[in-house]
Amino acid sequence: MAEVIRMPKMSDTMEEGVIAAWLKKEGEEISSGDVLAEVETDKATMELESYNDGTLLHIGIKEKEAVPVDGVIAIVGEKGEDISALLGELKSEVVETKEEPAAAIEESNPPSESVDTSGINATVVTMPKMSDTMTEGVISVWLKKVGDKVESGDILAEVETDKATMELESYEDGTLLYTAVEAGNAVIVDGVIAVIGEEGVDFQPLLAQVPKKEVTPTPAPKAESKPVTVSAPAPVATPQPAISTTAPSANGRIKASPLAKKLATEKGIDIKAVTGSGDGGRIVKKDIENFVPTQLSTESGSSVAALPAVVGEEHSEEIAISQMRKTIAKRLSSSKFTAPHFYLTMEINMDKAIEARKSMNEVSPVKLSFNDMILKATAAAIRQHPDVNVSWEGDKILKHQHIHIGVAMAIPDGLVVPVVRFADNKSLAHISAEVKAYGQKAKDKKLQIEDFTGNTFTISNLGMFGIEEFTAIINSPDSCIMAVGGIKETVIVKNGEMKPGSVMKVTLSCDHRAVDGAVGAAFLQTFKGLLEDPVRILI
Repeated sequence: MAEVIRMPKMSDTMEEGVIAAWLKKEGEEISSGDVLAEVETDKATMELESYNDGTLLHIGIKEKEAVPVDGVIAIVGEKGEDISALLGELKSEVVETKEEPAAAIEESNPPSESVDTSGINATVVTMPKMSDTMTEGVISVWLKKVGDKVESGDILAEVETDKATMELESYEDGTLLYTAVEAGNAVIVDGVIAVIGEEGVDFQPLLAQVPKKEVTPTPAPKAESKPVTVSAPAPVATPQPAISTTAPSANGRIKASPLAKKLATEKGIDIKAVTGSGDGGRIVKKDIENFVPTQLSTESGSSVAALPAVVGEEHSEEIAISQMRKTIAKRLSSSKFTAPHFYLTMEINMDKAIEARKSMNEVSPVKLSFNDMILKATAAAIRQHPDVNVSWEGDKILKHQHIHIGVAMAIPDGLVVPVVRFADNKSLAHISAEVKAYGQKAKDKKLQIEDFTGNTFTISNLGMFGIEEFTAIINSPDSCIMAVGGIKETVIVKNGEMKPGSVMKVTLSCDHRAVDGAVGAAFLQTFKGLLEDPVRILI
């Protein structure tokens, strides 16, 4: 009996898959476990396996075309089996699916004539979803121009996503007939980017059939300048010029608003010397703000030169928000206002860690940093306290058996968190080399999706900037992040004696929904013990 093969959900964020290549043809015999095709998902290109024995009777989708999850891909059955009835059922299933949202579509879009585009030898290129959090991409630069010949595999443009700048590859051969946006503009996922096809072909009917997607122009930075001149009157060539004052009211009270009086006190201005511009000579806020003493007199009547004119220019620059900055804002705001944070701070004596690092660097193949030691000690402490290695999932808590530590890194565009996987199983030298490689890849914008996903715990270190201590926002889906300050020399009291020593402060931010105070405190206690006696890290 014939079996329908549908598009499986190959990742938690997958909505559709593209058939990158068919490895079997219609009519070929296949066995369970054979790879039918390569499928490009939102995260990687994966193999589509057959779970049936038989003959590939029908291929329902061409190469380079997308299929939604659960969409029909192929039919496998016995050789010569009649599948016409099954194909009819599948067609009616597709029609029913399309009819469900028809009413909503008709309301938002005016009816348009159906145009047969099957004869148009051209393909619309849309914005792919290049990461699990991507909602739009900015065309950083076009590497091909309209009219250029392109081949499958050529890079059309560089696209700035929320995580990195990535290359947009062509899957078609032909001519670049049309580009929908200029460099610097944003396109939402699945929005039209370009059209590739046969030179001279009329592609407008194709564009008319594509659902309208909003294109968000990214405004170029602009600056507003406004010259402002604050000048004092030139000195008057008279022995003793009069100072303008405000006449008191009949009862001797100076007429001034409460705000004007407050401002005058803050600025050290004698309010009696200010001329009021309000009703009946009342002194108001602007009189205080605009007041410039014309002459300062001493008791003897001698004068001091008037204040010089000050010329300045008010200048503000409007900077377009990058995709990475938008995502940082969105994710950290969500974390801060969704996860109830609490903080635990501990001071650690680093004298032995300093000596150990110096000794290890004499034999290590790579130069070890304090951050490498902190990362290794963190992994060892998590192994003893697995309850901090968890994620809050709303109706359940995921307790991870693996230890994947995210390392926060600053780059000019914002912040990235590459992940050191199975950190507890790696040597210090291995960790050091991996973190250095990640740092270079982050700087060059070469990080791949798998490099910054899957973290179960995160470390953020600002010690190299001279920061003594700080608190960090939890990096979802983790439940903990540790903020590491710098090492500083100070006086340490030990056994009643004061001695010079080096200390470092760390602050653990915890999501109280998943991690309790005692759990976090026990973890920090173990972490402190490991760094104060680094030999224990290696056990």
